[in-house]
Amino acid sequence: MMPGVSISLFAMGSGGIVGLVLGLVGGGGSILAVPLLVYVVGVKSPHVAIGTSAIAVSMSALGNLFAHSRAGNVKWRCAFAFAAAGVIGALAGSQAAKALDGQKLLALFGVVMIVVGSMMLRKRQSGENDDVHLTAESAKELLPLLLGIGFAVGVFSGFFGIGGGFLIVPGLILATGMPLTSAIGTSLVAITAFGAATAASYAWSGFVDWAVAALFVLGGLAGGVAGMRAGQVLAKSKRTLNIVFASLVIAVGVYVTVRGLTSLVAT
Repeated sequence: MMPGVSISLFAMGSGGIVGLVLGLVGGGGSILAVPLLVYVVGVKSPHVAIGTSAIAVSMSALGNLFAHSRAGNVKWRCAFAFAAAGVIGALAGSQAAKALDGQKLLALFGVVMIVVGSMMLRKRQSGENDDVHLTAESAKELLPLLLGIGFAVGVFSGFFGIGGGFLIVPGLILATGMPLTSAIGTSLVAITAFGAATAASYAWSGFVDWAVAALFVLGGLAGGVAGMRAGQVLAKSKRTLNIVFASLVIAVGVYVTVRGLTSLVAT
């Protein structure tokens, strides 16, 4: 059943905000999806909000992946190893989250937003090994790190239904030493896979509102185009935009945490 006109507009508008932010600052915008779905669109269950947002996260990453692939920014073998371990972690994380009370999960999500926002305020470090490749020779050194870090980030991503790019990018650099541009492009493979795995797990349990998800993704595509164009115009202000957005994430995180804890106390 299709949602009403107001809910449809709110869903598309919320998706547009996430897409706009992704286009402007190049990542992190998906963490706003869950609070937007809960407090703006009106999704009652935090579990449904997380399951629905995971679809949007996966679709958004997939759309951006094509552009990075054409630019040669994806280390495919490293990406597949990292994503394979992470998918197992994402499935485990999503199972654990579904067993947790929705309001507790929401309060924890708010805390994560505060941490993520704080991490965004820091400048990203870059690796220096542009020629890194996962081969039979390098596997002994690279594979344990790619699998271990991939699994750990996947658990986190699956638990909270977010892309986890803020952890995947430094994780890939730590594991392989690849430069930042390659890490960002390669991370999109993992984000697509983690989001799909999380969405599948939540959908299996009936925690996905497909109509809202479709509208959210549609709005996100439009917002993404607008964000990329605005990002080109505001390229020189990228650092300022990141600081403003990180501050917004922290503020929303405080709000979500307080609302979640208040609901727990009230019950």
